[in-house]
Amino acid sequence: MTQQLAVAPNPVRAAVTPDAAATAARTSSLSTPSLSTAGLVTVLLGAFLPMLDFFIVNVALPTIDHDLAAGPAVLELVAAGYGIAFAVLLVLGGRLGDIFGRRRLFVVGAALFALTSLACGLAPGAWTLVAARAAQGASAALLIPQVLGTITAATDGARRGRALSIYGAVGGISVVIGQVLGGMLVAADLFGTGWRSVFLLNVPFALLALVLAVRYVPESRASQAARVDVPGTVLLTAALLALLVPLMEGRAAGWPLWSWVLLGLFPVFAVAFAVVERRAEQRGATPLVPPSLLRIPEMRRGLGIALPYFSGFGGFMFVIAVALQQGLHLGPVAAGWALVPMAVGYFTASLSGPRLIGRYGSRVLSAGAVVQAAGLATLAVTVLADWAHFSPLRMAPGVALAGIGQGLIGTPLFRVVLSKVPAARAGVGSGVLATGQQSSLALGVATLGTLYLSLSPSLGMDRALALCLGLQLLGSFTILYLTTRLPRSIG
Repeated sequence: MTQQLAVAPNPVRAAVTPDAAATAARTSSLSTPSLSTAGLVTVLLGAFLPMLDFFIVNVALPTIDHDLAAGPAVLELVAAGYGIAFAVLLVLGGRLGDIFGRRRLFVVGAALFALTSLACGLAPGAWTLVAARAAQGASAALLIPQVLGTITAATDGARRGRALSIYGAVGGISVVIGQVLGGMLVAADLFGTGWRSVFLLNVPFALLALVLAVRYVPESRASQAARVDVPGTVLLTAALLALLVPLMEGRAAGWPLWSWVLLGLFPVFAVAFAVVERRAEQRGATPLVPPSLLRIPEMRRGLGIALPYFSGFGGFMFVIAVALQQGLHLGPVAAGWALVPMAVGYFTASLSGPRLIGRYGSRVLSAGAVVQAAGLATLAVTVLADWAHFSPLRMAPGVALAGIGQGLIGTPLFRVVLSKVPAARAGVGSGVLATGQQSSLALGVATLGTLYLSLSPSLGMDRALALCLGLQLLGSFTILYLTTRLPRSIG
């Protein structure tokens, strides 16, 4: 089981020239209406649903297996198909928003997300569900970049910072709520729908986001419509597939030859992608991921923090769900509610995040890394001390501390990465960040999840869980070091 602006005469120089970036931002603010509070709530609803669905399926997988006779390998595809399609198409989704309009793509993405969620909820068999989940991930990839792109293009200054902080909070909370809500829906068996309600719940809310977007979300797009970078899109997709598919499916399939061939091809595709993008920018074209965008220090360093943060977060949520259900034999509701202290800790930290960032800057992320490390260490000690009596109550202090630390990191992280992205690059910058987020979440599930499932039969579930927590603890120390490389003040 496995389980994210409108004016510059030269967009390449705009990414690295302060005067050009300032001009682009000023012009964008004149040409794009400001994002109202209702508009912000609308786009955040559009962001919440796809991120919720990344993990809401975790606690429903045993029930899906029972009803559809799916088997372990197909169950992995139910979750992996969504994550892979989501990750590989995100940058393209951001580019399409730049070209055709971000509100328009948001509306299209919301409509498709409702339709594909309905297809998931009505799937008659396991393979139909796999196909519907992949289509659902593709629709999410159209939706999410328009959220960040709209926030970046239609806000500025302190308002942009607050909006990005709220976005970060919504992202983290949605992951935890996903597992809690998923367990409650499966157990409630609303109208006899069982696990299907996990997907059907999306339909009315996605349609609501669509209707509200038409009224409250301003349209924005890049003034110079760049063509879709077909070679870059193909190579990025190939690279991500070559990495994520074998990591997610290799263990269940017994690590066949194709899985090792794909892993060997990953660096080849990655290097080819970097070369193609650099050459495209040098000849004046607009590549899918402009290398000049990655030369913005805040973007580059923020993405460096995002990798260990989101991979650790994704791996933790999957491993703890499996440990609670298979190790402690908890039902879906109890397994979901065990993470409520983490949700409360994350939400509390997120509420205080914007004020703390304004006063302490990047030191908030450093403090978050320390608190997260303390929570993980506490949880690991609790696991090893008395696994026979391990329970949601005993794990509460550790997961609450971890949640507080994660909230202090995740809330300002989006603000850091996008703080210096010029308005003319909102779609591209948002797509790059969302791809990093979703790819890291999937990578964490694939690596830590595979490690846990592989080692638990021989080491025991307690030691396998403690080992995974230890690896995430190392990730916290990595985050702590990287935060010291950020500028003290966050724009």
